[in-house]
Amino acid sequence: MNKMFLAVLLVALGVSAGAWAQNTDAAAANPDHTAPSYDMKAQALFDLERVQKKFVDLADAIPADKFTWRPSADSRSFAEVFLHVAGERYGILGLMGATAPAGFDGKTFEKSTTDRAQVVAELNKSWEFAKKEISGMSNADFAKLLPKLGPQANAGDVVYILVADAHEHLGQLVAYARVNGIVPPWTVEAQKQAAEKKGEKK
Repeated sequence: MNKMFLAVLLVALGVSAGAWAQNTDAAAANPDHTAPSYDMKAQALFDLERVQKKFVDLADAIPADKFTWRPSADSRSFAEVFLHVAGERYGILGLMGATAPAGFDGKTFEKSTTDRAQVVAELNKSWEFAKKEISGMSNADFAKLLPKLGPQANAGDVVYILVADAHEHLGQLVAYARVNGIVPPWTVEAQKQAAEKKGEKK
């Protein structure tokens, strides 16, 4: 994980921790005894699985010769963004103690291949890693404090950051695709269904 990302992460956790502390003080004064309406573990896994499918579907829709395309010399290529996503799953979950697979080198991983099949394989491998790590967490694990990240930061914050990061890079890849005239597969499917419904109404 690069230093810039870690710095942004720590700032985000610091802001989150401050807000959390304020909310905790308010909650102590006015305790809420209603049952939680949000299961972070189930929702995070559901969301990450959907985003993973979109990453793989989009990778499969990109011509092999486009995997080295980048919008500018100082930007990541298609392949590098996909691998960045895969690598950050190890790096972000590592903040709460998860251990990356043997042989993983975050410094060289993003440039390790431009082969589409290998890129997809790495996406799938890292998703299985993330799914196993999150599935193995108890509710108590989500609430476990991580003082090195902030006074009130916990493992649940790390999972939340992983979800947000995945959506950020999916948006980046969609922009890359659109610039290259590639329509995301899920948009193609939605357009097809809309056209079919329109045809049924005639």
